[in-house]
Amino acid sequence: MPPRGPRTRTPPPALDAAALDRLALRYVERFATTRGKLADYLRRKIRERGWEGDPVDPAAVAERMAGLGYIDDRFYAENKAMSLTRRGFGASRVADALRQARVDDADAVPARTIAAEGEGASALAFAKRKRIGPFATEPADPARRQKQIAAMVRAGHGFAVARRIVEAGPGDVPEFNDAVTLEHCDEGDPW
Repeated sequence: MPPRGPRTRTPPPALDAAALDRLALRYVERFATTRGKLADYLRRKIRERGWEGDPVDPAAVAERMAGLGYIDDRFYAENKAMSLTRRGFGASRVADALRQARVDDADAVPARTIAAEGEGASALAFAKRKRIGPFATEPADPARRQKQIAAMVRAGHGFAVARRIVEAGPGDVPEFNDAVTLEHCDEGDPW
């Protein structure tokens, strides 16, 4: 047999309106998404593969998919908020995720409410997963407590909530009302 040379890949054909619709339909079939994320995906595919024919706006294709019921930004936002809250992430982390998914403010309001109402439970879930505060086996030293507070703040929890949980002794789980109130730290505290 004669030796084979390196395989050359034939580039995929340039997109047209029908191919773009097929890509959009395949994407919404596989992933929970938003109008903004779908439009970004379609723009990227056009950039990668090229375009032939009359120009089509990817945002219009995403709007059409939303009109057909394949995309629901509000439903996506609520599910994302519930998922992140269950995993222990706070309201600001939920808001960041929704902003990154390009969810409009009007569609994000119920999701932000879900995250705010579950702030105490999500903070406790994060503390339990990371063995912080009441879920630790032994009290943490001051340097370790600062790191634990920083981890909770990065996870989207407020400083007051993080401090309250980290300062709780092992086995002493703090109670949270539906609405977590902010407590300001004393002047002499190192953090």
